[in-house]
Parts: sequence; C-alpha cells; structure tokens
Amino acid sequence: MLFPEIKYKQSTDGVLAVNLPERKKTRKVMVGRVAIGGDAPIAIQSMTNTKTTNVALTLEQIKNLESAGCELIRVAIPGFDAAEALKMIVSQSTIPVIADIHFDYRLALASIASGAAKIRINPGNIGGRERFIEVARNAEAAGIPLRIGVNAGSLEKKLLELYRQKPAEALVESAFSYLDLLERIGYSRVVVSIKASSAFITIQANRLFAEQASNALHLGVTEAGPLNTGSIKAAIGIGTLLAEGIGDTFRVSLTANPVEEIRVAREILQALGIRIFKPELISCPTCGRCETDLVNLTKTVETIIADLSLPLRIAVMGCAVNGPGEAREADLGICAGKKQGLLFRKGKVVKTVKLEQLIDAFKAELADELLAYNSRKEERTEC
Repeated sequence: MLFPEIKYKQSTDGVLAVNLPERKKTRKVMVGRVAIGGDAPIAIQSMTNTKTTNVALTLEQIKNLESAGCELIRVAIPGFDAAEALKMIVSQSTIPVIADIHFDYRLALASIASGAAKIRINPGNIGGRERFIEVARNAEAAGIPLRIGVNAGSLEKKLLELYRQKPAEALVESAFSYLDLLERIGYSRVVVSIKASSAFITIQANRLFAEQASNALHLGVTEAGPLNTGSIKAAIGIGTLLAEGIGDTFRVSLTANPVEEIRVAREILQALGIRIFKPELISCPTCGRCETDLVNLTKTVETIIADLSLPLRIAVMGCAVNGPGEAREADLGICAGKKQGLLFRKGKVVKTVKLEQLIDAFKAELADELLAYNSRKEERTEC
C-alpha cells in the first residue's frame, strides 16, 4: 500500500477528524536531557550558521533559536579550534549541543572530549570504517549517541551504480552497512538520518528503512533550498513521513535565518496535529463576494493571537458562504460583511456588531475564551 489507511472518528461537535497512524515505536536515545525516539515528543532541531570559534555570537544565536522553539542545536566543527571552542558553548548552552563532523574523524574524538551531547557523523566521508568504529567506541565510553547521516553525496563507490537505478534502496543499504558495524561492537545509541535533496527519494528511503529497523529516525530533506521553495519541499518530505507515523526528530534545512527553520518545523507539526504550539488560524481565500479587506483583517487577528500558546481554533471569514457554516469547528470566529460583522462560536452566531467594532468585540470574546480555558486547566490540575 502506497499510503496507510486513513481512519476517521466522529468528534463531539459532529466534525469528522482524521486519526494519524500510530507512530512507529523506535529505540529511545538521550541527547543530553532531550529524548529522541520511543514515546518522546518529536524534537525540533536546527543548526547555527555562525563561526563556531566565535563563541559569543554562536551562543547568542543558540539563545534566539531556543526562544523560537529549538530543542536541539547542531554546530559545525570544521577544525580543532572549533572543537576547542565547543567546550565553552556546551558549558553555557541551555539546550543540548550536537557536533557536526565531516572528513576528519579526529574532530569527532575532540568534540566528544569537549562535551558534545551527540555526534553527527557521515561514515561515508570520515576516512574508512576503522575510524568510524573508533569514533563509536569513544562515544560509547562517553555515554553519548551518534547520528549516522547517509546521503547521496557521500555514498560508497560500490553503491553509486545502485543509486542511479534505485536511489532509495542504495541509501538504505548504506545505512544498514554501518549499523551492522556498530552492532558488532555492541554500540546501540544510534539515530539514523537518510536524506536526499529530492523529497520523493527521501520519503521512499525512510519508508523502506522504517519497515526494517527500530532505530530512531532523524528526518530532513537535505539542501531543501531558500525559504519559500525550501519550506514547501520540507513540508512535503518531512510532513508525509510524520503523517505516516515515521520519524522522531527533524530539521528543516533552509538557506535562510535558522530561526525560520524552527518556525516552519513548528508549522509542520501543528498542521498535522502532532504538537500544538499556538491557536490555529483558519481564514477563507478572498473572492469577488468579499466586501471587506479580509487580508488585513486576517493579519490583525494573526497579530492578536501571535503570543498565545493555547490550543484554540480561530476563524476569520469574509462572507456568508464561508462564514459560520464552513468554520463551524472553530472555537471562536469572526465573519466580516460590508457594514456588519458576526462573532460566532462552534458555528453559532453569538453577536452582531458594526464592522468598525468587530476587532474590539473579537478581543473581548477572546478574553472570555482565555478565562474559560484557564479555568478548565485549573480544574484538570486539581483533579
């Protein structure tokens, strides 16, 4: 079956809701205080784009990323000076720091000694299997995990021909060859990532791997691109797998400010209903029936709810066609006409006001909703 069966359930308000497939249970590993795999929440990652040797600037960016919602951060270790700087970064960062290693296995050893919470290593470019094993033995001694990163750019020569014919199979075969090596030495703190710049190949490869292994999976579409197109590619590649219950952590790789990676990652999880970070804003597309500036009205509401973290569904509609009827599942909504506006809850109109009073009326209704939500939250806590 190309896609898993979609199951529906009837919610209390009469709306059909989609049940996501049960998430595949994988082997849990700890990255500092953050768990990946098992029953842990899907963790959001990013990577700094500062020079790691600039400790102050790197720590500032980590702090900004953490404020945006980043839970694990990766830093590049291109040389021994960066590995040395990692000591100070690890000691001052409030989220676990992962060392990103390419080409020189000694940089991985130095990063382990500097206190990295995890090592991201690409075995295909590290200088041979014996050196890869040495890194694994040192990681085991330090009690930290490795992320084995497999991608098309660093496949072994013997797999390149297979990749041209069956790219997903070649990537998965490469991953298993390294897992076999680790199994022989008894190392099991492993997170696997299998990536391609093609969302389709990424989806195929991770599906294939997930069918055969129980290792925690780090998802991503490598070199996804600039903010707009890269976000779409990442949402398709990562979102499809998450919707199928595959994946334990991920990074949205964008040629943009890393904070944008966190924003997109949270939107992907929110859209799938996997993790809820803020109210969901529903708004209808504009058309010839719209008699108000719906674009600016929606932006205004978006600003009002921007700092809220409660799981509300808010609707902004532009006419009677897409008003309370089509947004009946919304906890709170507004519908703007030519001169009047409606406020509604769960599809039922609760107030009619003049158009110029609509935003103030919305704020008042939202305040009531917040009070009711906090009251319910306190009752659950007492129970």
